[in-house]
Amino acid sequence: MAQQEEKFHVGHRLIATIKSVKGTCHWNHKAGDSFEISAHDTADLCGFFYHDIFPYIVMLQFGGGYPEEWGGPDSMELECLDKTNAVTIELRRVRE
Repeated sequence: MAQQEEKFHVGHRLIATIKSVKGTCHWNHKAGDSFEISAHDTADLCGFFYHDIFPYIVMLQFGGGYPEEWGGPDSMELECLDKTNAVTIELRRVRE
């Protein structure tokens, strides 16, 4: 397969940052990890976690957001379902 020069991109770019890990993430994510993620690219995130945050990815990527009084329209923090080894991720929309 030919290597792509640039990733397929539609809508806003999103940057995901791992804010904290309680216990051990079995996908080896560490606090401080940062990567681009989208509705078309799981960025090697755990499938269960990606499935859980997918609606928020789509909302941010395609222009939606929460009101300012809920934390603002361009970012949000979410936690994975594994409460013993909880990973907290921040999704941040990049307005270009």
